[in-house]
Amino acid sequence: MNQPTPAIVTQSAVRRLPRLALILFCVAYVLPGFLGREPWKNADVSAFGVMLEMAAGHSSWWSPQVLGVAAEEAGPLPYWLGAAFIKLLPFVSPDFAVRIPFALLLTLTLICTWYTVYHLARQPAAQPVAFAFGGEARPTDYARALADAGLLALMACLGLAQLSHETTPDLARLAWVSLLLFAAARLAHAGNRQPGRSVLTWGVAIFALVLSGAPWVATLLASGLLLVLWRSRRESRLPDPETDWPLEAPVTTRDPLLWATLFLAAAFAIATYAGLVPPPALQTPLDEVEWRSWTKLLIWFTWPAWPLVLWTLWRWRHQLLRPHVALPLWATLVSVVDSALSDERDRALLLALPALASLAAFALPTLRRSVSALVDWFTLVFFSGCALVIWVIWVAMQTGVPAKPAANVARLAPGFVPEFSFLLFALGALATAAWIWLVAWRVGKHRQALWKSLVLPAAGSTLCWLLLMTLWLPLLDFGRSYGPISRSIANLVSTQGCVLADGLSQAQIAALQYHGRLVVVRTRASGEEQCRNLIVDPDNQPTLDQRVDLTQWAFKATVRRLTDNKERLLVYQRVSR
Repeated sequence: MNQPTPAIVTQSAVRRLPRLALILFCVAYVLPGFLGREPWKNADVSAFGVMLEMAAGHSSWWSPQVLGVAAEEAGPLPYWLGAAFIKLLPFVSPDFAVRIPFALLLTLTLICTWYTVYHLARQPAAQPVAFAFGGEARPTDYARALADAGLLALMACLGLAQLSHETTPDLARLAWVSLLLFAAARLAHAGNRQPGRSVLTWGVAIFALVLSGAPWVATLLASGLLLVLWRSRRESRLPDPETDWPLEAPVTTRDPLLWATLFLAAAFAIATYAGLVPPPALQTPLDEVEWRSWTKLLIWFTWPAWPLVLWTLWRWRHQLLRPHVALPLWATLVSVVDSALSDERDRALLLALPALASLAAFALPTLRRSVSALVDWFTLVFFSGCALVIWVIWVAMQTGVPAKPAANVARLAPGFVPEFSFLLFALGALATAAWIWLVAWRVGKHRQALWKSLVLPAAGSTLCWLLLMTLWLPLLDFGRSYGPISRSIANLVSTQGCVLADGLSQAQIAALQYHGRLVVVRTRASGEEQCRNLIVDPDNQPTLDQRVDLTQWAFKATVRRLTDNKERLLVYQRVSR
């Protein structure tokens, strides 16, 4: 027996968020971070280095490598995208070229999240209560309002900002997971008249996710989604099976869920044959998981979605097995558990954000006005305070007043010389003015709109990210880039010929090649005798004599990354041939 829906929504509450405002939200969120900055350490510049190697023909396209060593992040597809754009756009800098496909992937994530919530909200079990005398929200308007809220919830998540603006396989996986969830939502939608497209989308997402280095995540995620869809179809009886055959009970060759299962099996089989599926193993044993630190990460990384998700699960507890709750819930559980057992918890947790945003949207039809007001006031205070801190520190960098923030910047980033950019200042000022206007708008208008409680969180998150990527961009480039240390090393060594590298990470090698314009060769590689300089990681120095003849080398200098005294490289010069 179907339990009554907890959603009570009037037609006046599902007014549409202006499309221009929503598009500007997305543009203001996507573009900062992809424009004007250098590749940051470590994963960002490391992946960029692999793409440079592939574009230059120094690495196999099927087995991405850096100087003969396999890429740290498995899965060739994300590297294909970056390398292809480097080759297609030789007239722009490589670091800008690789950001174009990844900006499109982030855009795809936002679009898929919107349509996922839209199709989930069209489910019969997700519909609001029908009033005795009419006036309840119409299904299409209700679905659009919830979809707007889901998109805003995704952009509001604190953990999305930095990782979604890197050119790494993590962003590619995020896009493919959101695409897979969108395909599942379409397959669950009884009004879907083109199931073939949904199955094709499903297949593309599965293959892309497997080729992006996440075969086990793809298998677990897709298997659970299929089980939810199979169960939903068994309980559904549609009056017109000729047109609504996706949820038809008998299994036939025209069954989209059968084809979706075959796509999953084919993707896993092909990946296994190609050697892209590692043996299943726990990266972190259960008894070694640091649950306290992981819980802290979970709280701030998914804020403000997680409180709304908990509210959704409570208010919709009688519909937990219905597709509009079960599909995003399963996707959330897979990513959250993977995060707890992963070495890189934040990057694994990133994949949960589209599903969390979808669940958060369904809290809004049941949210009390007092809770909504509390969210607004907390958001207003939190993000206004963050924006004020960013502005104060920027003023201190430019003028030296207040003195304490200026001294802190000088201490944390020794050698940094701030420069005034009118363009960056104007963008930051415009974003701040828009925030002030939006706060006034939120207080005075559209109090009944269903998505109103997520406007300020999404706008505040976008504001702070945009301010960081404008006012603080030179400082962040100086502190998070390997550019300064790479250029310092390039000034010490001859740029003619090659330099040997011993114990350097892929990120450091990529920075030396790109920022320093150096030809880097690993120790014990062919042609190493032609190199006149040697760059060594200090941790490898005690065993250096096992790989090179130290009688041929003289210590020249220690080069430190200015914002981190613990991170340094040793430079040697050849004294004999």
